Amino acid sequence: MGMFDDAKETAGEAMEQAGRAVEDGVDRVKDKADEMSADAKARKAEADAESVHRRNEAKEELRD
Repeated sequence: MGMFDDAKETAGEAMEQAGRAVEDGVDRVKDKADEMSADAKARKAEADAESVHRRNEAKEELRD
């Protein structure tokens, strides 16, 4: 029975490692998605700021 117990234990450890690997992969994907979302929001904010700046410059030129 010792051989079967060892095999069962080894299989259990392999399943745990595989589960951890999957969880790590999922976490990495979520982290990358968060990073990409934050980058997109930053680019949008920069574009909005530039738009406001140009609009204000255009208004100022019309006032002169």
